[in-house]
Parts: sequence; structure tokens; C-alpha cells
Amino acid sequence: MTQLNTAGQRVIPYAGYKFRIKEVGGDYFFAVNKVSALSRTVEVMEYREGGDPSLTRKSPGQVKYEAITLERGVTHNAQFEQWANKVWNYGSALGGEVSLGDFRKDLLLEIYNEAGQLVLGYNIYRAWVSEFRAFPELDASASSFAVQTIKLEHEGWEREYSVNQPAEPTFTEPE
Repeated sequence: MTQLNTAGQRVIPYAGYKFRIKEVGGDYFFAVNKVSALSRTVEVMEYREGGDPSLTRKSPGQVKYEAITLERGVTHNAQFEQWANKVWNYGSALGGEVSLGDFRKDLLLEIYNEAGQLVLGYNIYRAWVSEFRAFPELDASASSFAVQTIKLEHEGWEREYSVNQPAEPTFTEPE
């Protein structure tokens, strides 16, 4: 089965396991293995004029962007914790608990196809850590990795339309 339609557009959806997330203008986050869905909701405002015969009109209201959660295995890399400490650093001097100048970051979520080609990008604006889990619950009978998480509040996201669909690589059988 072909992966492209007659217009050259991909038909088969991209896999959800090839991605990277980084700070805009900075480095990739080390070893992130899970990113929650990007989701937004537009509030519905309803109204009815007194003379309307049982008709309710609807208009868009405020937009709410859901928080994004990043997960990664626990290592010596302190990147998540250092960012979380910019929002609340226990033991700092009075008034120094929050780093107001740089606790927010603009992020870029990149999604790749099976061949490792960049296919989609999403800009996430003014993100900051609202929740940090340094270490999960420990269980001696479990067979799993220790995973830490950060929950990011943000002020919206949008698709990076400058990322174009790459040419799908084709392979021929050797003769």
C-alpha cells in the first residue's frame, strides 16, 4: 500500500513515538520519553434574545489551553528540577523564591516520521512548571524505571507552518 495520495500528501498517520522538545533557541530536553497531548478548549457563550422563538445563539468565548506534562527517566541530569526551582526554590532568601526574570520558556515540540525527518512542529508559549515530581512512588516488587514529571502551564501553542512535508524516502530491492 502506498503512503502517498495522488497529490503527494501522506495518507498514513505519523507515529507517536518519534519526537523531541526543546527550549526555543536552546537545547533539547534530555531524555523526555512522554509528552501529554496539546489541547485547547473554546468556551461556548450562549444567549437568546427575548423575541427569538426558542432559539439559542452561540458564540466563541475565552480560550483555555490545557497543561502539558513531560516525563522522563530519573538520572543525574537536573534540568527539570532546575527549571521547577525557578518557580519555587525552597530555602531561598525572602523574596527570592521565584525567579521572575526567567521562569517562563518558549518551547518547540518537534515530531519526526519513521525515517527521522522533521515533519511537524508546535510552538508552546510562555511555559512554566506548575508541578514537579522528582521521584515516583517506590515499590520493591515492581519492575519499572523511576520516572520524574513536570506539569507545564502555558499561554498557548500553535503549529509551526514553516515545517514542510519532506519527500518520503523510497528504497529499492537490490538486484
